[in-house]
Parts: sequence; structure tokens; C-alpha cells
Amino acid sequence: MRNERVYDLVVFGATGFTGQLTAEYLARTVGSQIRWAIAGRDEHRLAHIKNSLVTINPDCTAVGMIIADSNDQLSLLEMAEQTQVVLTTVGPFVKYGELLVQACVRRGTDYVDITGEPDFVRRIIERYDEQAREKGVRIVPCCGFDSIPHDLGVLFTVAQLPDDEPIVVEGFVSGSGNMSGGTWHSAVEAMAQTSWRGSEGGLFPAAQTAGRTVRELPAAIRHEPLVDGWVCSLPTIDPKIVLHTAVLRSDYGPDFQYGHYVRVQSLPKLVGGLTAVGGIFALSKLKPTRKLLLSFRKPGQGPDAEAREEGHFRVTFIGRTAGILLKTEVRGGDPGYGETSKMVAEAALCLVQDRADLPKRTGVLTTAVAMGDLLIQRLRRAGIEFNLLEDRVFAPQARAK
Repeated sequence: MRNERVYDLVVFGATGFTGQLTAEYLARTVGSQIRWAIAGRDEHRLAHIKNSLVTINPDCTAVGMIIADSNDQLSLLEMAEQTQVVLTTVGPFVKYGELLVQACVRRGTDYVDITGEPDFVRRIIERYDEQAREKGVRIVPCCGFDSIPHDLGVLFTVAQLPDDEPIVVEGFVSGSGNMSGGTWHSAVEAMAQTSWRGSEGGLFPAAQTAGRTVRELPAAIRHEPLVDGWVCSLPTIDPKIVLHTAVLRSDYGPDFQYGHYVRVQSLPKLVGGLTAVGGIFALSKLKPTRKLLLSFRKPGQGPDAEAREEGHFRVTFIGRTAGILLKTEVRGGDPGYGETSKMVAEAALCLVQDRADLPKRTGVLTTAVAMGDLLIQRLRRAGIEFNLLEDRVFAPQARAK
């Protein structure tokens, strides 16, 4: 049973770059306030990580160590049955993630990860959503920069709009940051396996919307005065997660549309970025060129503390109904590592410490469905900003564009 388990939380992949940052965040913020452990396949490296955690916070002498391997189902089952929540940073998830999801569902253990891989998320929804609901388990992928700022940013925006009118929200992403080897490998693998096709209600299969309409806005390149920049549709997993949330929640209006964009200052910069991403996407489709791309960075490598300190992100949201225009933002520091480790750690802590107040829904869920406002409050206390920038109310006869 949950209350008989040895640990409240296990960080699986703690010897990897993002996993270590996540463990360090927990060392600084919770220490021994909860029972937690680090897990991975190399006992020597785990011991080294634990020593570094004790240096950060002497209370971390109580942190446990678990030996588990992504390819060893028995070890994953043993790990899952020891804890209430597994937090994993081990990717690419399409290669290394499914057995752990399966183990968590079988053992009745909640799960969070940092994937941004559409095919992986689609697969676990198709294969494990019903089982997870039957077991009362919350399986929550995409708890890092993919896709917490976007999913919870839209929730924050929609919460300030009437839920009985059609709603249109657009998100505009800007910022800077570096990519670790593990993230690079996950991104290339995701590009290799994804066609970025859209669908009514999002990329993933979802429950019936009971007559409601949930749609992604058409792709576009334009100058947007409301964010003072050039914008282009951004075909990441994030808009699909937002749309999946909109399908699963009933408070996103009778008609909900979402568009997701990258924002840059100038048109030449936008064109250059599109050319670079398009080239990587094309090269990822062929095995020889994909292998070359993967060789550029090795898993476990990542930007140093100084480089992470310089990173930042900002996602600006424009929300519209017939009579209201809202402008909001979510902003924070280094998106890929400093803030991703913070986000996934706070998501896991939300499942542990706020369990009694969580929405009752279980299954394979988004953060906005599984944790919602509770996680927004946690992230705000942790230094990630959710701000209302502008609120315009129009005459009743006005119509949103």
C-alpha cells in the first residue's frame, strides 16, 4: 500500500545531467522533509551523487539509493513498489521510458517525466491510460519546459476568461539556453519519428468532448504587434499537450482554439532559425545522417552553471473571447535545465505533498489536469512567474478575431 512504502519519491536517472540537477534541487528545498531516494544503474556513480547532495545539505545522509536499469523490468518493478512517486529523467523516452510506465501502473505508483517526445506520449496514452485509471494512478509526462509553462500558462489565462464563451489562446515563446547531450539525443529521436501531423483535439487520442470543439489554429508566419515581433508556428509537443488538456477539462469554453509560436525580433532571424531547424529535421529522417547528428553531443554532457545562469525563457499568451482580450506571461530562468529540474521536482512534490487536495482524475494526464492550480502555486513560490500583463474589455458587440 502507498502508506507502507519505503520512499515518498524516487529520482530515476540521478546520475544523468538533468537528473543530478533535479536531485540537487530536492537537496536544497526539501532535504529530509520527505523520504526520497536516487536511482540508476551504476552504484558507484550513485554514491558519488549522494555525497554531493550531502555537501549541499547534510540531511541528505538519509537519501536512499536504488539500483535499477531501464532495460531490466524486474528492477523497475522493484523500484516502483518502494515509492509513491517515480520521477524519471531517463531518455530518449521512446527507447527507455515505456517499461518504467508499465512498472508504475502495475505497482500503483504515480509517475512524472521530462519527455517532449510526441510518439512516446501517444503510445503511453493508448496503452496505459485505461489501466492507470483502473489502478487510480497518475501518469504525468511532459513535466519540464516541455510542457509545463505552456500547459499551465494556458490554464492561468483561461481561468481569467468566461467559460461559457468560445476561447482563442495563442502562446509566443522566446528565450535563450543551451542543450545537454541527453536532450539533444531526445530531440533528434523525436524528430526522426514524428510527422508533426495535427488532428482535431490534438495529437493524442482523447475522451469525447460532449459537443465541444477543440482545435489547433492553422500554421502561420506573421508580424504580431501584441508581442512586438515576428512569429512562426512551433510544431513541438506543447500545443498538443494544451489541446489534450482542453479536451479533458470542461472549463475551456464551448469552443477552444490554440496556436503555438516562436517569437523573434526580426524576419531575417526567423528565416535563419527555420532553415536550421528544417535542416536538422530532414537529416534526422535518414539513419546515416541521424547517426552523425547524434555524434555531436554525448548523453550526460551539458552546460555549466555559468551558462545556465544566463539562460531565460518567456512565454506570452494572448487570450480572447468575444468581449475580452487578455495578455499574460510565464517566465523564468534557464529553460532546459535549471527550470526544467525545478519544474519536474515541484510536479513530483505536488503529487507527494498535496495528494489530498489533488483533482480526483487519474490515468495518463497533463499537468493542468493532474495538478492544475496547486502546481502553479508551487512554481510561483519556487520563482517561476505567472503574470497578468493586460486585460481589455470590449463592447458586447465586439468580436474576437
